[in-house]
Amino acid sequence: MKAFRQLTGTAAPLREKGQLMANIDTDMIIPKQFLKTVERTGLSKGLFHELKTLPDGSPDPDFVLNQPAFEKSGILIAGDNFGCGSSREHAPWALLDQGISCVIAPSFADIFYNNCLKNGILPVVLPAEVCDALADQAGGGNHVFTVDLEAQVVTAPDGGVHPFEIGSGARQNLLEGLDEIGATLRASDQIEEFEARRRLAMPWLAREA
Repeated sequence: MKAFRQLTGTAAPLREKGQLMANIDTDMIIPKQFLKTVERTGLSKGLFHELKTLPDGSPDPDFVLNQPAFEKSGILIAGDNFGCGSSREHAPWALLDQGISCVIAPSFADIFYNNCLKNGILPVVLPAEVCDALADQAGGGNHVFTVDLEAQVVTAPDGGVHPFEIGSGARQNLLEGLDEIGATLRASDQIEEFEARRRLAMPWLAREA
């Protein structure tokens, strides 16, 4: 997993009729027909498929990620309850495949939030009014933001600094680029010592069948 420390890049506001889109579920992030693979690459073609594609299959020029200014965005700004719906790890995979490694929203569905952390995406929770203001700046031509995980702040194009909270364990894993297996292996010396003591105390457990 790639470490996340600081990201400076374009932020794309995910809006509909001028409002940040709320309750974006995982089927909207990546529809079920794109879940026929366990590979983590190539999934960006299905990302927000129903939003970015017209009925004739052509790209919708009004969808933010289809617009030249935002097609390489590394940050997404969305509304409440982002990532709700079914639990599918393909959703963060598709975002990463698009190049998005940070999502800013007022709230996230719990499973999606944790799936992001396990895959190297930083989910940033900020108040709704702050998200709206950041989306206004992004949509108004000031696209470049800085997200600093070490300092736990988002710096907007206007210079405004917005602190956010994240659990210390999740923060450290992201900073070091560790998933749950990697985090466990940090204690490999202690694990080996425990296994050695266990073999001495309970040798029958180590016998081969």
